[in-house]
Amino acid sequence: MEDVLMGEASSGASEVEFDRWWHSQGSWVEPTNHRRGGESGVQLLQRDTGEPPLYCKRQIGHTYRTPLHLLSRPTILRELQAYRAFARLGIMTPRLVYGGARKQQWRWQAILVTEALQGFVSLEKWYADGVSAALKESVLHGMASTLARLHLAGWQHGCYYPKHIFVKAWEDESGAHQVEIALLDLEKSRRRLSARAAGRHDLGQLIRHRGNIPEADLSIFQQIYRQQLANPSRIQQS
Repeated sequence: MEDVLMGEASSGASEVEFDRWWHSQGSWVEPTNHRRGGESGVQLLQRDTGEPPLYCKRQIGHTYRTPLHLLSRPTILRELQAYRAFARLGIMTPRLVYGGARKQQWRWQAILVTEALQGFVSLEKWYADGVSAALKESVLHGMASTLARLHLAGWQHGCYYPKHIFVKAWEDESGAHQVEIALLDLEKSRRRLSARAAGRHDLGQLIRHRGNIPEADLSIFQQIYRQQLANPSRIQQS
């Protein structure tokens, strides 16, 4: 067995803590599937403390290779790196609770535990439930600002589908529109050499998998996105 490799969310954690999360039990929200030569699945863990539930992703032999990691590396460690980078950019993601990887019997085991977002719904569900016309432009603006900030920093989401874009939108007491955007599923997030390359990939994915998002709304989103790229100083801070 090799030492446990920890992400920032689990600094100071031990082999004992890794085992505790590895053997935790919950309901399957993404049953174990086989890909990348390994296994991956996600369980929902309820807490007795009244705090938000947790999502626990477990992977076995689920790895990737790069010129810097020719002998393969757990994909969860790449995802942890993306979580840390997105946080530095002020981009909202689920709160990290624990993350790490270890090699056992010559195979990688890796865990990622995050806290469920509260008050958010996926963009997919937001449109399915009936879009508030008053809030729609604010949501599209928030999405475009978030994505432009990510791309200008040299990052690509890599799986920019409506089901991975989460929205929290409301009107405050003064009637002003308030919007928060969070991004999920950072497993395929990676650095790109240019914002243009990152944008071509992520926008292409959103367009191909837009589902029930009207083309007119996509056009508005892309227009705002291009304006944000051209004027980085105007990007809203979330």
